Order: sequence, then structure tokens, then C-alpha cells
Amino acid sequence: MKMSKGSYESEISKAITQWEKDFLGRGSVSVKTDILRDMIIVNLQGILTPAEYTVCETKEGLLTIKKTRSELVESGIEDLKKIVLTITGEKVKSFHTDISSRSGERVMIFKLFNDLEKNLFL
Repeated sequence: MKMSKGSYESEISKAITQWEKDFLGRGSVSVKTDILRDMIIVNLQGILTPAEYTVCETKEGLLTIKKTRSELVESGIEDLKKIVLTITGEKVKSFHTDISSRSGERVMIFKLFNDLEKNLFL
């Protein structure tokens, strides 16, 4: 049986939060997932530690935190792709991510081979 769009989004949010805890050692404060056409957009709030915020006060520190956090997530990309495939049945074509050191927010975008949204119940 097919799940609703909201159910898929919720399952992806839960799975990515669990992945963060298992792989990075801590989870974000909140996660919101949106499925839009052939993209899964994941917005993670509160991912930086208090120490990282302090380091981000200098430009050099900010770039270091961004680079380190990016490398950490990229090193787990196969797990993230597997999460998307397991939940949606769709393969990931490409993955993009960025972090805001000001808001402590990360955005992940999974670009799929197919338009997932048109196959879902809204």
C-alpha cells in the first residue's frame, strides 16, 4: 500500500534524525522534509553545538566548521541514499547540502531520477 506524501516526509525526517544520532553522535533540534517534484528537501534546525557557534564568530572558524560538517555528511552519503531508497523506492541522482553558521541550519536536497511527488497521494 502506498503512503501519503506527508507520511513519506515524516518517515524521511525520522530516519535522517536517527542517522544523525548514530553517525554524527547527536541529532538536530528539528527536521522538516518536503517532497517537491523530483526532489526531497530536508531542513534541519539546531545542528551546531554551542562550541561551534563560538568558533563561527570568525570568518576562518566559520569556514572550518562548514568544511568539517560538510565532510562529515558527505562521508555518510551512501547511508543517506539508502534511507531515501528504502523509504521511497527511488534512487538518488545527486545530493546537495549546505549549512548556515548564523542560524545553525542545514539544508539537504536529494535529487531523484523520477518525479516522486506525482506518484504520491497528497
